[in-house]
Amino acid sequence: MSIRPIKRLIKSKPTLEGAGVHLRRAFGFGNTSDFDPFLLLDDFRNDVPADYLAGFPWHPHRGIETITYVLAGTVDHGDSMGHAGTIAAGDVQWMTAGRGIIHQEMPKGDQSGRMHGFQLWANLPSSLKMTAPRYQEVKSAEIPAAIDDDGTQVRVVCGSFWGKKGPVTGVAADPIYLDVTVPPGQRKTLKVDTSRHAFAYVFAGDAKFGNASGPLAVPTESVGWLDTAPPPDADNRSLVLFDSGDEVAVQAGEDGVRFLLVSGKPLEEPVAWYGPIVMNTQDELREAFAELREGTFLK
Repeated sequence: MSIRPIKRLIKSKPTLEGAGVHLRRAFGFGNTSDFDPFLLLDDFRNDVPADYLAGFPWHPHRGIETITYVLAGTVDHGDSMGHAGTIAAGDVQWMTAGRGIIHQEMPKGDQSGRMHGFQLWANLPSSLKMTAPRYQEVKSAEIPAAIDDDGTQVRVVCGSFWGKKGPVTGVAADPIYLDVTVPPGQRKTLKVDTSRHAFAYVFAGDAKFGNASGPLAVPTESVGWLDTAPPPDADNRSLVLFDSGDEVAVQAGEDGVRFLLVSGKPLEEPVAWYGPIVMNTQDELREAFAELREGTFLK
């Protein structure tokens, strides 16, 4: 077994999106090849309604899948195919935009005005860019939870883990999407296939990732003492990008830790991306925006 070392530790950055929604973007700036097949992760967490109620009015998508996971408050949605609904705390909406959809997402707070959720974008391979759009809406009660003897709990949104299978199926990137809670002071190793890119996003508590309990490296001539350090601490709103290996090791802090653990098989295809549309070439991208102007975007 080889524990995945940390490739990068990143703090999510404040970003303004939609019609003026204040959120934090963990990744989605510039080159995202290290996260392939994933393109973007937003943490929309706010307890000031004025900072999120304007929402994400009607906008197009093509060539991607959007995964919305709500922890507090609700998100109302509607689309060009006539779908409408609401996802609430613990629910997931997995939208395959495929050849094109126009939709809106309007967040609302809970009774105390609090809104919290995540949106992850997964790329579609070239063979499925123009597939028919579809939705998978999953209520909280449908998401299985696996609980280990030490109290570690894993909600399995998509993929298989610890004998549980998530309810979201038929996704091109074959992702595994987990919501992991590790109790205070516990050390845990979680298997991740070596063929996958993987990241963790901490949203409560803190932890050290990597081989936190192993001996610290002795400096050598080739490394130098400045490059030798214990595993960094990942706290609230920290993104951990892992290097290769077949296990992720986590040592929870004194308040425990809760994080998303997401992995997927890289597509290794060219990415042409502008705004809400992600294709493989600039010509395909220009064609999509021309269709939007001409009113032929929806098939």
